[in-house]
Amino acid sequence: MPVHRSRLVRIRALGTAGAVLLTLLALPGTSAVADGASPSVPPRGSAHMGMGVLAHDGQAGLPTSRATQTEGVDVSSHQGNVAWPTLWSSGVRWAYAKATEGTYYTNPYHAQQYNGSYDVGMVRGAYHFATPDTTTGAAQADYFVDRGGAWSADGRTLPGVLDIEWNPYGDDCYGKSASSMVSWIRDFLDRYRARTGRDAVIYTATSWWKQCTGNYAGFASTPLWIARYASTVGELPAGWSTYTMWQYTSTGPTVGDHDRFNGTVDGVRSFATGS
Repeated sequence: MPVHRSRLVRIRALGTAGAVLLTLLALPGTSAVADGASPSVPPRGSAHMGMGVLAHDGQAGLPTSRATQTEGVDVSSHQGNVAWPTLWSSGVRWAYAKATEGTYYTNPYHAQQYNGSYDVGMVRGAYHFATPDTTTGAAQADYFVDRGGAWSADGRTLPGVLDIEWNPYGDDCYGKSASSMVSWIRDFLDRYRARTGRDAVIYTATSWWKQCTGNYAGFASTPLWIARYASTVGELPAGWSTYTMWQYTSTGPTVGDHDRFNGTVDGVRSFATGS
């Protein structure tokens, strides 16, 4: 995320250990607010993968090094033009770039991020930030596929990701009941598969999934990208016995959001081809 030293947003989140004060660098268009007050709503289009994790789930350490996991990153417009050679040199071997949000926003840096990661040798993919309160799942899947979220069997392109998490613009569950949320997610997944021939990946946090889908267990055949900033992935959403990817921090070097693929780099390439 770019540094905006003149604007700080203070968000107070209560956890089991008590009040935790998080001081975050504000996005363009936000303003400072006093402790205890509600922060201003960020502008539409500014959402990014994992933006609600710290406030809702907190952070509890970092994972230890594991040879059977492969380092990755996820980026959005907040990073601008990314230093991909630097990330490659640090051991990052795969990347996801935000392509779209709702049916109203396309990441202006998507081409540099999506193609730049590919050019240095990474396996890359695109993600969509879902806004289930604005349009249907099918409409958002179409918007995503048509604007950078398609898949190709070239061995270097990962399937698209549905980023479904806390609503940064309002109600956590986008005003939907658990059953309505499950139907919306299914609508997106079905259309994405019909358009691309691949299952999209679901990115989410277990606590959000419990709150907003009632811990629905019916998507277990869909690849899971779990968000948890801790030394282990912890409890997974109902139905899943394992995960494909894990976002484990938002404070990594060069790019904040760092991830691990649950397998070797050859596993990443196999996942890209669908094998």
